Order: sequence, then C-alpha cells, then structure tokens
Amino acid sequence: MSILLVFLAVALAAAALTVALAGAALWQGLLLGLGVYLLLHVLCLLFLYAAALTVDRDKPLERQNALCRAGCGVVIGALNAYSGLRPHLSGLEKLPEDRRFLLVCNHRSMFDPCLIIDRLRRWNISFISKPSNLQIPVIGRIAYAAGFLPIDRENDRNALRTILQAADYLKRGVCSMAVYPEGTRSRAGEMLPFHPGCFKIAQRAGAPLVIAAVWGTERVKGNLPLRRTDVYLEILEVLEPERLKAMSTNELAEYSRDLIARRLSETD
Repeated sequence: MSILLVFLAVALAAAALTVALAGAALWQGLLLGLGVYLLLHVLCLLFLYAAALTVDRDKPLERQNALCRAGCGVVIGALNAYSGLRPHLSGLEKLPEDRRFLLVCNHRSMFDPCLIIDRLRRWNISFISKPSNLQIPVIGRIAYAAGFLPIDRENDRNALRTILQAADYLKRGVCSMAVYPEGTRSRAGEMLPFHPGCFKIAQRAGAPLVIAAVWGTERVKGNLPLRRTDVYLEILEVLEPERLKAMSTNELAEYSRDLIARRLSETD
C-alpha cells in the first residue's frame, strides 16, 4: 500500500507543477497526473522483470532474487488494495519464527494467495501453483525468481520433481512454501478432497507443517469495484517434524482437511 501512496504523491506533484508552472488547465494537469500514476506502475513491473531475467527458470534457485521477492509483495499489496480486501488475521503467534515451514490451506478464491503473501510477508512464503500461473508474461518470471514453483498434477514424475524442489528450498532456507492440497478451488464452494502427495514436502524437509483456514475471499469479486470485503485467515495448528514422521501422508491429508472443515463450519 505504501508504494501506491508514493506513486500518488508523485502524480499529484506532476499535476500541480503542470498547472502552476506551465499554465495548463486543471483538467489537463489531472490528466497528466493520471498518466504519470499509470506509467509508474508499468515502470515498476518492467524494472522487476529486468531483475528476473537474470534467473534461469530451468534450474532451482540457489537463493531468492531479493528484488523480485520484494516486488511480489509490492504488486500483490497493490492488487489487494485495489480489490478492497479488509483482512482479519488470527493465530499468527503460532507461526515458527526461526525455521522455514510448509503451509497448507483451503482454497476459495484467486485472492487466497494474495492475502497470505501480503499479510504474512515477514515469513517469506512462496507458493506452489499450477504451471499456467507462472507462464503469465512478466509476472510469471518475477514469481519464479521469488521462489514460486509450478506443479504438473497430470504428470506424477513432474509433480514429484516439484515436491523435491520445494523440500530442498525448505532445507536450504530459501523460503517457506505454501500449497493448496485441493489442487484447485471448488466452483460450488465446498472443500475438495486433499491430495496427500504435497505433504511429502514437509516430511522430506524435516520442516513444520502449518495448517491454516481462509474464508471470505470468495466474496471479493462480487463486491468489486465499490465495496470492501472482510476476508479472514486463521492459523489453526502447527505440527512439528517429529509428529509428521509418525503419520502417513494420507493421515496428514485427512487430519488437515478435517481440522479446516471444522473451523469453516463454525464460520457459516
């Protein structure tokens, strides 16, 4: 949000100078200010894209591109602001402060990861997502440089490669990872079955598993562009590596889904 205020201040200054020094009409100054405001957005994206060009997308990251990591936060923070999200967070005190972790959560809307990335920015969380999201021009390359990974759920070998890569990121402390075990969001609103394979990430990395619930994000689109939307994110439980070793991935998937389902039933 802060960078939007900077862009707005620069745009208003440009408009005021145009009117005061160049003798332009007020409407001309405002039109120029709007142009400057939009141009700053484009320049910001192009700058981040140039930084991401230094990353080989065919190789795992040795370390995050810090500029692209910060850029993801800026871009997503701006998207949340324009979309009118009013976040409500709880349970953050449960999150590990000194270790990387795997976060699993239910999936209701495209705004779910936006909420998590923006509001849990200090925990440096990157997402495992469908390949098409990382093919988006400019944004996809920035995301990969920030630690995001694509997963091909139609190909078991490719999916395993992503799981191993995500576990490696956790082991080396590149970033924390997040994944939606449902694989996609339900169009009907009910929670889909959890795919157990993604829980191997935490087991292989010896990292904690964070279970979270999100709700309210499914209403954002219906409230655009005039109304703000209350959205909720709650950290439900953190399972330590020792406990993960004692459970199968099927048990972890069932336990996580049941925990989230019980919490969501209390919000209806």
